[in-house]
Amino acid sequence: MTLPEYMAARQKDVDAALDRWVPAEAQNPASIHRAMRYSLFAGGKRIRPLLAIAAGEAISATPAGIENAACALELIHTYSLIHDDLPALDNDDLRRGRPTCHKVFGDAMAILAGDALLTLAFEVLAKLEHTSAERRVDLVRELACASGTVGGMIGGQVNDIQGEGRPPTAELLESIHRAKTGALLRSSVRFGAIYAGADAAQLTALTKFGEHVGLAFQIVDDVLDVEQSSEQLGKTAGKDAAQKKITFPAVYGIERSRAMAEEERMAAHSALHTFDGRADRLRQLADLVVRRSA
Repeated sequence: MTLPEYMAARQKDVDAALDRWVPAEAQNPASIHRAMRYSLFAGGKRIRPLLAIAAGEAISATPAGIENAACALELIHTYSLIHDDLPALDNDDLRRGRPTCHKVFGDAMAILAGDALLTLAFEVLAKLEHTSAERRVDLVRELACASGTVGGMIGGQVNDIQGEGRPPTAELLESIHRAKTGALLRSSVRFGAIYAGADAAQLTALTKFGEHVGLAFQIVDDVLDVEQSSEQLGKTAGKDAAQKKITFPAVYGIERSRAMAEEERMAAHSALHTFDGRADRLRQLADLVVRRSA
């Protein structure tokens, strides 16, 4: 199975699971469920669930029900995008090639849709059927820490907002992106490993892999914001520069940023040196992250 075929199959599994977990559009109160589904099924690549599933498969044969656990990652990711697009934050009108949630449903409903997706993520973890109560607790802890304020996604978003207009330094850049984007991507890999029962050595190796992939993802994202059009990206291009955000190109320039992404890709591969061919999908996903064009 080629990587595109693998991704399509796993994305289909995740989308089917998400469809089961998220209330139908007609279910009362219908307005919030329409808003949730509008953003959740807007055509995302499902990179975080894919990383989780591939990490689980690196530990054992496809663990039963892992697509349900992976749903929690996509729910958190989508909630963060809805809130990030709001006028009070990045104030963006376009996401995944169509109007953002607040442009369609209004600010209040977009805020509540994000809140609802965040809440549902932890309901999903609490109701997992194919794993022990102890492992469910580990997954809740993992996701909460990756999404929170101390080294997590929200902390990174705070640093990002407060860094606008400040002189771009390597230290501030790292404090933003290792948390804002990197924490949830690293956690995605750890998520699958924890679900599949990884031992301490395996979890350490996969954590290192996730850290390198997470940083590579953000570097490439920053570069694409400079080089690609809004049509190619599916979101408003050039926003980072317009808002004077601290990005990798702003600190290092385009060419050095691209070289750094390649260095992170190679480091991600190196982190998997103790794994056999079952980790090949992770290696391929690391390559995809760095070589993508949108």
